Amino acid sequence: MELIFLTIALLGLAFAGIAIKIWSKKDGKFAGTCASQSPFLNKDGEACGFCGKLPEEQECKKDTVME
Repeated sequence: MELIFLTIALLGLAFAGIAIKIWSKKDGKFAGTCASQSPFLNKDGEACGFCGKLPEEQECKKDTVME
């Protein structure tokens, strides 16, 4: 029973931390969410599969794709 309470408390702390981070960011946006930002995930320099952003570009193109 002790383990269940500890697990619930830790999960609650994690959700609270994520919620605070989203709340504190402007418009709830995280910077660099494209996988092409990470040289470890994109070793070939390919464009993002979701928005088409190239690794050398700074802004995600998601907003222009959705319009």
